[in-house]
This record gives sequence, C-alpha cells and structure tokens, in this order.
Amino acid sequence: VWRRLGAEVTVVEFLDRILPGMDGEVAKSFQRILEKQGVGFKLGAKVTGVDTSGATLKVSIEPAAGGEAQSLEADVVLVAIGRVAYTEGLGLEALGVEKDKRGRVVTDHYFRTSVPGIFAIGDAIAGPMLAHKAEDEGVAIAELLAGQAGHVNYDVIPGWVYTTPEVAAVGKTEEELKAAGIDYKVGKFPFLANGRAKANDQTEGFVKILADAATDKVLGAHIIGVEAGEMIHECAVLMEFGGSSEDLARTCHAHPTRSEAVKEAAMAVEKRAIHM
Repeated sequence: VWRRLGAEVTVVEFLDRILPGMDGEVAKSFQRILEKQGVGFKLGAKVTGVDTSGATLKVSIEPAAGGEAQSLEADVVLVAIGRVAYTEGLGLEALGVEKDKRGRVVTDHYFRTSVPGIFAIGDAIAGPMLAHKAEDEGVAIAELLAGQAGHVNYDVIPGWVYTTPEVAAVGKTEEELKAAGIDYKVGKFPFLANGRAKANDQTEGFVKILADAATDKVLGAHIIGVEAGEMIHECAVLMEFGGSSEDLARTCHAHPTRSEAVKEAAMAVEKRAIHM
C-alpha cells in the first residue's frame, strides 16, 4: 500500500525468505512481483534498534547470523514481529488451566481445557491466528455444548495475504508434502493465459494445485493474483469433501472469469490444460 502511494519501502525480515509457512515457489514469485513494484528486501537480517533523536529515524540492522551492522534511514518504521496468545492476566493460573510453552491454552479435540467446564477457542489456543478459524471454532463449540457434533477441519483453513496482488492458500505446501514423504503431482496455470485477466491487464501470478499422485485427492491449492482470496474457496470446498483434481477439472467454469485459471491448474495436474 505505502509503495503504491509513492513511499520508498524496505522490508527487513529475520528469515531468509518472505511468507514463512506458505509454499516456497509462491513466496519467491511474490517477492519478485513486489520487487517489480519497487519494494526492497533485506532478508536474513534483524533490527537491533531505532535511533529517534534526529529529524529522521535511523534503523540499526545486522545479519541474523551475525556480522557487520549497517544503518537504514527512514521517516516511518512499522514493526510487525508476529502475535502471541492473549492469555496473560486472565486468572488462568489461579484456576489451574494448563498452557503450553508459547502461552496458549491447551485443549483437547472438543476444546476442553484441563479444568472441567472451561473451554477455549480462537487465538488463545493452538492453530493459525485467523478470524475465520476462530469463528468456525465458536460455531463448533456452541454445537458441542448443545449436544451436537461440532467439528473444525484444520487441514482446510484458507489463508490470505491482503496485498496487491493477493496471495491465498489452503492445505499443504510442496515443502510440507516433501517432508511428509507424500508423492504428489503439481498443476500450474498462469493468469497470463487467462482471458479475463488479460482483458483487465491483471496478468501477474498463477494458480497451483497439489494432488496426491496415487489417489488424485487435492492436498493443497495456492494462488497469486487479483482476487486470489475470493477464488481460493472453491478449492477449500473441494478439499472439504475430499475431491480430486479431476473433479475440479471436469467442473464447468463460466467464461471469461479469473476462476477459469483454477480449473486449468487442476487440468494441468494431468498435463491437459487447454489454454497453454
């Protein structure tokens, strides 16, 4: 946002990549897109201090692995180093509610804490700190308390980076599948070959579908592009019902729409995309 408004932007990131936890190929492609927009990156670096005594701010930066420090001058410093569970000062210790090493309330599959009658959901417990994850947990626990079968499928919680272009994902990344030893296939389709995207001159990005090599079950979906956060949900619905890439590939999509790229990526899993 600030870069598009004309400000010079430099991102200082402790890790050696942006978007940790998201698919590596997606993160690299996204960084290239942001660099084309003029955003600068200093990866594998840490901020050790900010001098506010002068007319401008002077940010001290060192390599994360150790090394020579340097100074970065800026008008504004935005600090975003993550979040922690909001559990301090709630009296949990006095009640005997168990917390993990990161301060999160420990719960079982039914959101029950270590103290009978006390339940916990949302950012106070493990899992992605996302409003929609907490909302689904709220619905699930209400159903459980009413004697119904409340449930949250944590394998199908979509994530969304609210940038231009957007980045959205649901399910596993390639790195996670490799680490788990799961044999998989990849289908990709660029928005450069999508009619609606070309007409709107919004061709940056692509759709990436990961499917089990043996069963064809979709295990993950990743999108970079305009309205990626809106398009990810058809993949989430498909995965919620254990659908395959062929199921998605054989579903008719309206033309011309950006969502056609999702279908084409599913077709590309079996190397049969028709517009590439």
